[in-house]
Amino acid sequence: MRRRLQGARVARLATADPTGRPHLVPIVFALVEDLIVTVVDEKPKRTKRLQRLENVRANPLVTVLVDHYEEDWSRLWWVRVRGDARVHEEGPERERALEALAGKYAQYRDAAPHGPAILIEAQEWLGWSASG
Repeated sequence: MRRRLQGARVARLATADPTGRPHLVPIVFALVEDLIVTVVDEKPKRTKRLQRLENVRANPLVTVLVDHYEEDWSRLWWVRVRGDARVHEEGPERERALEALAGKYAQYRDAAPHGPAILIEAQEWLGWSASG
């Protein structure tokens, strides 16, 4: 599961707002030991007050999902990680996250993001593969 998660280029981050309503967004991420890290980058957004950040601050329980689809269904798989998330506006944890992300994505080497980082401490790993 770790190998598949590490190799994936995009994931989905699920958070819940204070009323329990789910919020799902695609993210780029890196795996650093048992932390999944992502950052708010410079891609255009409707607002600087992102719902995912507000949700994590109010309720740190999140889920990250990566999956692989092909028309050959014998190659399908998914990995779901549940964990506790924290928002880091600055500091060594954010810097460590940026380093890991720059190691995985050339776009972050060319232009370092300025937004907050979300660090997710993986607590439960679940996965499935059509090939067993």
